[in-house]
Amino acid sequence: MPGWMEVFGFLTGAACVALLVRQNIWNWPLGIANNLVFIALFYRTGLYADVGLQGFYIAISIYGWWSWLHGGRDHGALTVTRVKPATAVLLAGGVAGITVALTWLLRRYTNSTVPVLDSLITALSLVAQFMMTRKWIENWLVWLTANCISVGLLIYKGLYVTSALYLVYQVLCVTGLLEWRRALKAEATSSAG
Repeated sequence: MPGWMEVFGFLTGAACVALLVRQNIWNWPLGIANNLVFIALFYRTGLYADVGLQGFYIAISIYGWWSWLHGGRDHGALTVTRVKPATAVLLAGGVAGITVALTWLLRRYTNSTVPVLDSLITALSLVAQFMMTRKWIENWLVWLTANCISVGLLIYKGLYVTSALYLVYQVLCVTGLLEWRRALKAEATSSAG
């Protein structure tokens, strides 16, 4: 039977991603509330890298909120763009490096039963969230990968409601990718015209 924290996390998480799909600025404060709930939930179940990830999300949400409002041209609103190839290589290297470092830390200092998967999900999520703050459309592909792995891990840990949330996230990520592609095409059309 799921606890209230898991249900609240489900509801606020789904609402937050739905707002991200629509590029609605209110996704950021709602996401912070969601992160606070998941800090407690993941700590209780021993997913320590995910606890740290939630703390990072709070900090990056503050940056994302500012970036979406003032990170665009002439300090205006940010628009959807693509990540540059050189940046993509750096981001992939970041995922690998973070995964290795977190796996070592979890093996050395915690009783984690899933240090590699916990670390990989965390690394992918860190990079995807940073990409989200810059409105790089490819963030949705990284999220799809992280969420796919998360579903299996959460089922293994007995967090069935949260694993269902990650399935909802998958649907929202596909929707986000399609919506942001439309926005990218519209921006290209208006810039050309």
